[in-house]
Amino acid sequence: MRHRTDWSVARQGACGSFVVAHAHAAQPRTVPRPFGSPTLDPVTTLRGTLPPGSPDYVYLPFEVAPGTAELRISYTYDKPPVPPGTPGNALDIGLFDTRGTALGGRGFRGWSGGARSEFFVRAEEATPGYLPGPLTPGTWYVALGPYTVAPQGLSYEVTVTPAEGAAGKTPEAVYPPDRARGRGRDWYRGDCHLHSWHSDGRRTPAEIADLARAAGLDFLNSSDHNTHASHAHWADAAGDDLLVLLGEEVTTRNGHVLALGTEPGTFVDWRHRARDGRWARFAREIRRAGGLVVPAHPHAGCVGCGWKFGFAEADAVEVWNGPWTPDDELALAAWDAGLVASVRGERAWLPAMGNSDAHRAPDVVGLPQTVVLADGLTREAIREGLRAGRSYVAESRHVSLAFSVTAEGGERAGIGERLAVGHDTPVTVRLEVSGAPRCSVRFVTDQGVLFTGGPLPVSGTGTVEWRTAPDRAACVRAELRHETALGPVPGAMAAFTNPVFLGRLEDGKPGAAR
Repeated sequence: MRHRTDWSVARQGACGSFVVAHAHAAQPRTVPRPFGSPTLDPVTTLRGTLPPGSPDYVYLPFEVAPGTAELRISYTYDKPPVPPGTPGNALDIGLFDTRGTALGGRGFRGWSGGARSEFFVRAEEATPGYLPGPLTPGTWYVALGPYTVAPQGLSYEVTVTPAEGAAGKTPEAVYPPDRARGRGRDWYRGDCHLHSWHSDGRRTPAEIADLARAAGLDFLNSSDHNTHASHAHWADAAGDDLLVLLGEEVTTRNGHVLALGTEPGTFVDWRHRARDGRWARFAREIRRAGGLVVPAHPHAGCVGCGWKFGFAEADAVEVWNGPWTPDDELALAAWDAGLVASVRGERAWLPAMGNSDAHRAPDVVGLPQTVVLADGLTREAIREGLRAGRSYVAESRHVSLAFSVTAEGGERAGIGERLAVGHDTPVTVRLEVSGAPRCSVRFVTDQGVLFTGGPLPVSGTGTVEWRTAPDRAACVRAELRHETALGPVPGAMAAFTNPVFLGRLEDGKPGAAR
């Protein structure tokens, strides 16, 4: 290993570029060797200061000597006071091996963001969020991600401590099965945005699975930030009663996106911005791995959370994220406006989803949950149901909906489908509800809210019908809202459906319903 090296960024570079920091000479300093490592070089300490406007990612090379059995890496950085409303320092960290730091992640060995101040990697095991595997001698890289930098700059210190020993054996990864015991074609409940201790969550996969079962879920999707390290740790948490899909929350500086239900072991790189023009490449990678592309909380206000890549590559969009907030109201309105182009047949519509984004207590797994009509409880069937938009979103297991539109002639269409009848054909919109006491029903069309029903009884069960025709409503969806004390202001969401499309499409138009 090298002696201490002081590091500084040689040039600021354009934000979003990949810059390897360059070193300048420093006097070597002897650091006590770790116990059990008498023949390895001393600890390496990497110091530097990142100015405001630093590159998104800075890579600090260090040497791994032959015979290294463990790398233990820790870091600290300063957090100076800043004026009110000014972001302070926040620094993420990860690790790449001798295969390098090129975009695509061949050398990727783990990422913990800002959730951990230290981690280790060995052949046989690693800190959650990191990948066990060979400690190949050569140049490795600590990856730093200055999430925000204070006006005074960000000074950091990274310590790399090697340990000598016999190389362990890397375990063969065991993944959860791609099917569970289902009920045939039925409605299945799931939460597809969850964080474990493999990123910035505080729950183990087993704890999340227990909470998912308690919430009445049939399936879940693993979505740790910028790492697939958890994939090999879900097998014991799955079971005949719970299908575990594997994925990642790809957390870029221009928004977050769920890679939902990808093949086990799939890693999706996050180190790109909208202006780079690389997003379509990674969206294709997600689909090639069998996954869905789902922008998450697209109107969230946190730094880097707002979605800026557009929706041309999306398969669905997360409209409801955690407890209902104004961000969700904005996301719902934007998604609803996007349906107008779909009813005209200009493009395929984008189904809406809802997920908890639960990290730790008191976050509630399954608040909300997406309820999808699928042919069975398999990875393929659930993905197909979500992609087709045969789904609704509910705040808990207690809320159940049955929503359909029926024409006078008996033709019928359900959520995510098209009722292809003449423009003046009378149709009946019907919603059956249970588990929503005192909630009001709204039917929303491409023209806005055209029907509002009174509050449901305290039993939470009821049926609401409304008559219309395709020339008055090209699509219709249902909402359940809680009571509010603010008069015409809508209450918090209890549930909403994806739309049913009404009327025939003109010849030559692409199909709006999936």
